[in-house]
Amino acid sequence: MSRLTADLRDRIVRDPKVMVGKPVVRGTRIPVERVLAHLADTPDLGDLFEAFPRLTLDDVRACLAYAHDAVEREQAGHRSGEPSAASR
Repeated sequence: MSRLTADLRDRIVRDPKVMVGKPVVRGTRIPVERVLAHLADTPDLGDLFEAFPRLTLDDVRACLAYAHDAVEREQAGHRSGEPSAASR
């Protein structure tokens, strides 16, 4: 996670016992993908915080940085000739 600072990196965790190992916001069962989907559908932080009251602005920043890094890793895989997850 190259763009994530250590502070933000600690906010996103993966545990096979929590949400089947999906990346989630630490201390919650809120998957990163759910935060991103909510923002894609309704890009309003007030609405997001109303739907997920435990989230903080830094949690949202961490989710966005996590997604950014995932896209960068995907692009790096394309440049190196590795198959993407979508093509497997």
